[in-house]
Amino acid sequence: MALVALLVDDELAAARGETPDASPATRYITALAEVLAEPSNELVVAIDAEGQLAATMQLTRIPGLARRGATRLQIEAVRVGAQHRAAGLGTAMMQWAMGPAAVATGSALVQLTSDEQRPDAHRFYERLGFVGSHRGFKWEVGPALRD
Repeated sequence: MALVALLVDDELAAARGETPDASPATRYITALAEVLAEPSNELVVAIDAEGQLAATMQLTRIPGLARRGATRLQIEAVRVGAQHRAAGLGTAMMQWAMGPAAVATGSALVQLTSDEQRPDAHRFYERLGFVGSHRGFKWEVGPALRD
């Protein structure tokens, strides 16, 4: 599956042991079905001239109470295929999310999180105008609690 290959073509994914062969495709298929079934989600893909998957990102509209009830557009799972990096595709996708997609979803804020181990990504987002104004926290639910 091209989408799985794009998602795991990443140093951090590799460090977690994710590869196209080692990652259970059924989990990705289930997750994809859930993303597509939820009206507040949008899976964005870019296809290259040869008809191959070049990039992807997930957008989620989040209604909120803070900031006078501001709606947020959350950007997740941004991936650009290695052969398409540094060609402006990521910039074009992000600008689309920050402009037309944000307006279409009625969002007052566009937000994302990025792993601390991705300084290149941080510079990319800052060049687009994102500000590292908050510190994100995550807590991983262990297998004992999930099963």
